[in-house]
Amino acid sequence: MAAYLCPPAVIHGEHAVKTSEIVAEVSDRHPHAAWAPRIDGIAASTGIETRGWMLPLETAVAPGKGSGLHAVGIEPAQEALARDGFAQQDVDRVIAALESIPAPQTVQERTAPAWEAVQSYGERAARGALQTAGLDAADVDCLITSHSTTPALPGLDIALANRLSLRSDAMLLPATQWACIAGTRSLALAAELVAADPDRVVLVVISEALSTTYQPGDDTLESLIVRLLFADTAVAAVVTGRPRPESVVRLDAAWHHTLPGTQDLHRLETRADGTHFVMDRRGPRAVQETVTAMWEWLRTRYQDDPDSWNQRPHLPGPHGRPGTRRVLYPAQGH
Repeated sequence: MAAYLCPPAVIHGEHAVKTSEIVAEVSDRHPHAAWAPRIDGIAASTGIETRGWMLPLETAVAPGKGSGLHAVGIEPAQEALARDGFAQQDVDRVIAALESIPAPQTVQERTAPAWEAVQSYGERAARGALQTAGLDAADVDCLITSHSTTPALPGLDIALANRLSLRSDAMLLPATQWACIAGTRSLALAAELVAADPDRVVLVVISEALSTTYQPGDDTLESLIVRLLFADTAVAAVVTGRPRPESVVRLDAAWHHTLPGTQDLHRLETRADGTHFVMDRRGPRAVQETVTAMWEWLRTRYQDDPDSWNQRPHLPGPHGRPGTRRVLYPAQGH
């Protein structure tokens, strides 16, 4: 098994959101949260001062277009108040007050603009990766995509097939639910595809608008950490079965590992006001278990040549070009 990776194209979110802005917004909204006295220290511990989003912070925290009466409706509310003996003047006053209360954004209000951005960013990353690899869209034999934070059907694979004008016989492999591990798993899958057919050209595109999981109403510590960590990015890379002048990494092996019973550690929940990222504090322990298993796999697989799996520095190739290096990409799962 040998696969060759060309340099990736990375498109960061164009809207710079400072950590100080998030801290100010969250502190103002949840002044009595249990973590409020520690928020400055928590924010500083991330080491992140700014991140790029596909949409501005104002969009994520804006109220929905509906009001407090959105779910019930004005007429049923009026009838209910009248049945309880409220005078018409009081009914009108209560209805006006309820209409002035903004409702949270709906799933559609949060997802629709982000989904358009995910497609646009994904296209830009894909074109950049192809240009870096010295290839055209017509050269792509397989497209692997992932976009967990903006659920859509058809998905990013179909969108990019149309936007890039891929050949009609190009294989489309959407990997939407791979989420955080989409990068490593997609590269592992691409390596297996080109191992079966070395002439294949595989384009991997991952585009995520994690800012859609920024839920203003959430006041848990986990939700705060998510807000402080997440950014929006699209990345694409070309994987081939034969070395190219532009190749910078050679993938010699891939490892898949699934931890049973960990499906609740990190998950997305779709509620009335959009997508919520929910995580469990046991997550770091699961990472430790995965790393332990990976070391054992490495030890067993390369016991006769224990240094062969290490990343090696670039060596000069023909005509002064950088050579390739051997790297292992573990593809873990929950």
